[in-house]
Amino acid sequence: MACILHLETSTSVCSVALSENGQTVFEKVSYEGPSHAALLGVFTEEAIAFARSGGRRPEAVAVSSGPGSYTGLRIGTSMAKGLCLGWGVPLIAVPTLRLMALRALRLTGEKDGLYCAMLDARRMEVYAAIYDARLQTVRETLAEIVTPETYRPFLDRGTVYFFGNGAEKCRAVIASGNALFPENVHPLAADMATFAETAFREHRFEDLAYFEPFYLKGFIATTPKNKLPGT
Repeated sequence: MACILHLETSTSVCSVALSENGQTVFEKVSYEGPSHAALLGVFTEEAIAFARSGGRRPEAVAVSSGPGSYTGLRIGTSMAKGLCLGWGVPLIAVPTLRLMALRALRLTGEKDGLYCAMLDARRMEVYAAIYDARLQTVRETLAEIVTPETYRPFLDRGTVYFFGNGAEKCRAVIASGNALFPENVHPLAADMATFAETAFREHRFEDLAYFEPFYLKGFIATTPKNKLPGT
């Protein structure tokens, strides 16, 4: 098994973890964000120092690959690529929504039902994907506007857990007795080890020159109100 450094910056939560033999041995998390530009480097340095104190060095870097915050994903990917190039180690990408599904599964402990990971994409739109309890994809990731009909085919079949920072704003729209809403489900670096260790064993690495996060939608720049013409 490998020593792997994990970086997660897809939402306002910033987290870094170090795993060995599939177990998390170091973790730093901030829920105060978004503060990735200020904290990611600090957390990463602490993780590296922890590894060095035990005579180890990461053999790979795993990064949460999106979808999520455009800026957050860029910061995490830039850090991961820089470390991989400097150390000469491979890059591993972990899909953010699947990572969230693992966290929700661990929190609920339920083996029945479906798991719908949702990230806020502004207004009533979300980035969402649906998984079963084995974390197999039931429905691929989409950017969608949530209506009472959006998830009805899945809810008609049984329990669906909706979670993530996009789920709360959908709670009033998704009116079904089969809809449950676990709280405080965030994508965290400590949960990446499960996926990253498997990818490492199977040599499923990303091309450092061409890898880009899965943005799903392009970055839309806005102009501050005090910069608008005539103001």
